[in-house]
Amino acid sequence: MKIGELGVAAQTQVETIRYYEREGLLPQAPRSEGNYRIYGPGHVERLAFVRHCRSLDMTLDEIRVLLRFKDEPQAECGEVNALLDEHIGHVATRIRELKQLQKQLKALREQCGGAADSASCGILNGITQSALPTGVRSADAHVPGAHGHRRR
Repeated sequence: MKIGELGVAAQTQVETIRYYEREGLLPQAPRSEGNYRIYGPGHVERLAFVRHCRSLDMTLDEIRVLLRFKDEPQAECGEVNALLDEHIGHVATRIRELKQLQKQLKALREQCGGAADSASCGILNGITQSALPTGVRSADAHVPGAHGHRRR
């Protein structure tokens, strides 16, 4: 099959297939006399494997390791287990980060109770204040009387 047919069979865009070839995740396909790449069932299986690994949020380097073991069926798979354990740790870290992000977004959402003019939108103002470097605040953020009165 040609690259477009491989793309349809594996539900993958042609550009992605070419990228995976350049990255060494897919073996080079033999070419026809007309210089078209010719793919077979092994390419479909390997591409499906790579795509599934990507859906598991694995990096290309992690996928390369898995493919190396897939290509060496007699090799002991202890490194595969270690790789997956490490990836699970990365996922757990990402979940914690996403929960923190959710918390921040909910706090922002609570700053605006309803529709108003955007100049007084609590969400926009909250994002603006959070984006400023520490110690830099707009004049609107100043709390009157917070410094007390100077003696003369």
